[in-house]
Amino acid sequence: MYPPQLLDHFEHPRNAGDLPSPTASAQLENPVCGDVLRLTLIINHGNITEARFRAKGCVASIACGSLLTEMITNQTIVYAKEISKEDLSAGLGGLNPESSHAATLAVDTLRAALTGIKS
Repeated sequence: MYPPQLLDHFEHPRNAGDLPSPTASAQLENPVCGDVLRLTLIINHGNITEARFRAKGCVASIACGSLLTEMITNQTIVYAKEISKEDLSAGLGGLNPESSHAATLAVDTLRAALTGIKS
């Protein structure tokens, strides 16, 4: 069973899709399970003003992508770089050990998108 917060993000994903002409983007794949997460961002003056995601994978991967975009929109790059997989798990009501890879994928994709972006 999944927590209600996780199911809500899976059934009603926020910020799904791609941004045209993003300031930053990254796409990573978990080589073990095959989940893929793409993140596109618009960044202005050190703030993430828009974030979108596309996920191909399990329920938890889609939910993590959705929550991540909510957590970083209208936040500073500095704040976004501090988000952890534990933050995502807590925001989704807790991920079981079998689903923790989804939070890791989301955080790794965010960090890859922000690589080289100045705060």
